[in-house]
Formats: sequence, structure tokens, C-alpha cells
Amino acid sequence: MSQEVLNSAAVPLYAEDIQGDGRWHSLHSRFVLDCKDKEPDILFVGDSMVQLLHQYEIWRELFSPLHALNFGIGGDTTRHVLWRLENGELENIKPKVVVLWVGTNNHEHSAEEVVGGIEAIVQLINGRQPQAKVLVLSLLPRGEKPNPLREKNGQVNQLLKSSLVKFPKMQLLNVDAGFVHSDGTISHHDMFDYLHLTQMGYAKVCKPVYELLVQLLEETPEEKQATLA
Repeated sequence: MSQEVLNSAAVPLYAEDIQGDGRWHSLHSRFVLDCKDKEPDILFVGDSMVQLLHQYEIWRELFSPLHALNFGIGGDTTRHVLWRLENGELENIKPKVVVLWVGTNNHEHSAEEVVGGIEAIVQLINGRQPQAKVLVLSLLPRGEKPNPLREKNGQVNQLLKSSLVKFPKMQLLNVDAGFVHSDGTISHHDMFDYLHLTQMGYAKVCKPVYELLVQLLEETPEEKQATLA
């Protein structure tokens, strides 16, 4: 009898403490406490692309005034984000928008599996935070020169377009601001290690994110009516 193959990218996983300093669990515990102490309108969740954004002035300029929380942890895959959200990082808060940026660290998974993992996170958010809109950010190209991981991230972005049909409250935003030059290379001025963004790189990414968030935060007349009812 045939059985559907389980997609491990969509299975929650507690991060193994390989280095032995417990930082991942400490960050998760801090995020859970933040949920009890703060009232965010926007929640950013994901890997180092989210985490490092918090270190730049652009976070304080654009996103802090929108009452945003940053729940990014470097190295996280879809599995780790699923575990975190299932274990307290969606409790005691009621965000209007959840921004999800994860998937580039799922090295052991195919593009199709990564999309399945992202969809599992969106489904979890829809279930736990039904009032929230979900903004999924596209995966960025990576590596100075063309490589299989960059290609896979591009495939993930293409496949994610079909996810929009399944999740009416989900939006997908392409945040690749032309990082790949005509010769196929990525500049260290945009990504200092050809993966993580510089201040200049974040500036290119964050402007369209900010503009869309402002738009999503504006309630429609129907939503206002539902709030008043």
C-alpha cells in the first residue's frame, strides 16, 4: 500500500545545541517573554536575514515605529521556525501582519520540500493568528557566482507563487532588488559574505517591504466594521 512521503521540511524540529552554549534556546525563551510583555502590530519571523536586520538603523527608522518585533535566529530552517511558533512565539500577542523570511538554510531539502515547509508555517500562523495577514518574503540569490543553492532559491520563489491560491491571507513579495549583476555575480557591497546583506543591501530590500506593510496595516471598511461588531 502506497503512503505519502513525509516532507521533513514541514516537521517541527528543536535546534540541536551543537556549540554547547544554549543560545538558540535562550533566544527562543526571550521571544516567548516578549510575547507576554509587548503588543506588536507586526511580527518578523525567520533566520539570520531577519535577525541581522534588527542590528541596522533601518530597523529603527522603518519598522520600530510600526510596532514590530523581530524573532529571527541565525541558521534556522523552516523546521526550527515551525517548532518555535508551535512553542510559545505566537501566544499572548495579536499581530496584524506576520512577516516570514526563511528557507535559504534548508540545505538538505529540495525546492518543493522548502515550499512545503513554508506553507506549513503559513498554515500554522493562519490557525493560531486568524486575524493576521502573512507576508512571505522571497529567498534572495546567494553566492558570488552562479551556483546550485542560488538556483534552488529561485525555484522556491517560482513555486511559492502557486501557494497564494491555497492561502488567501498570504502575500508574496519579491525582495530581490537586482542583486545579481549582468555577469552573474553578486557584489560584496550588497552582501558582505555573498549571503548576508550589508546596510546598503537591506536598504534596497526594506523599502518595498515597508511600503507594503503600511498598506496592509490600513484596515479596509469591512475590517473596521468587523472590529466594531
